[in-house]
Amino acid sequence: MMKGLQFAGATLALALLGAIGAAPAQAAVDGHFDRTLSVNGPVDLDVTTGAGNVTVHSGDASKVEIHATIHAGESWRDDDKDAESRVKYLEQHPPVEQDGNTIRVGHIEDRDLMRNISISYDIVTPAQTHLHSATGSGNSTVEGLAGPAESSSGSGDVRLNDIGADVVARTGSGEITISGVKGGLRASSGSGNIRGEQISGAITASTGSGDIRLTQSGAGDVEVSTGSGTVEVNGVKGGVQIGTGSGNITAEGTPTGNWRLHTGSGDLTVELPPQTSFELYAHTSSGSIESKFPITTEGTITPRDFHGKVGSGGPVVELRTSSGTIHIESK
Repeated sequence: MMKGLQFAGATLALALLGAIGAAPAQAAVDGHFDRTLSVNGPVDLDVTTGAGNVTVHSGDASKVEIHATIHAGESWRDDDKDAESRVKYLEQHPPVEQDGNTIRVGHIEDRDLMRNISISYDIVTPAQTHLHSATGSGNSTVEGLAGPAESSSGSGDVRLNDIGADVVARTGSGEITISGVKGGLRASSGSGNIRGEQISGAITASTGSGDIRLTQSGAGDVEVSTGSGTVEVNGVKGGVQIGTGSGNITAEGTPTGNWRLHTGSGDLTVELPPQTSFELYAHTSSGSIESKFPITTEGTITPRDFHGKVGSGGPVVELRTSSGTIHIESK
């Protein structure tokens, strides 16, 4: 008799487990809202979202158009059964604030409201806009603004194109792509690549383990660092400071200020105009030094240590690598 009861109990337990396992997840829910705000003059725009994408581009000078896509993902949690009601609440109460030409989008303090919900924004704003945008884990794309513009992502890619003033771009682990900046650039990534072209001002860029490739179209100093990637800068008209732990470095331009390039284990190549004058310091621990410029030497010269003047001297060009070769080219 006891064995029969035990068997029946085991059968009941398996049936309950089966019923629990068969319970469906809460279905995904989608929603949206649109808002058009009238403005008169330059706009100060602040956009933030926790897990969605942010896209901002230029349009009509008299209005800001906000298009939002809301998504509540599938969930097994009982307390996420209200996802549909929370999405509807956001549709009816969009997180959009306006004070004259100052507009804030996506600033939500209620964490319960946003549980398992993401909002992506596509915003059309006047070209004369000063932008600050941030996303926790989505991508950010900005184009066609007079700026200045600041854009960041916790783990997504950041892209800015055709910005008429200074740019700040940050991401924790994504890539940064910049094109057409009529000002300076500050860019940082935790572990992604950084690429930029047609940057008319000073540049500061750093990444933990990615490559950095930049082209400058105007004058300004360049400061670049990466933990283990390759660095390439072109068109520089100013001072240069570049460091990488284990990658190659290539720098092309005119040294109107001091150039200091250092890599732990890569090759170093500089390409300079033929009539350039500078003072050269070059050192490699186990490679060689090759120069296309005639150099007036000073002090003790060895195949791995070189100090001298090119032309009448001038800015310092200091090149150091632990185990690579140094190339000094005339472009």
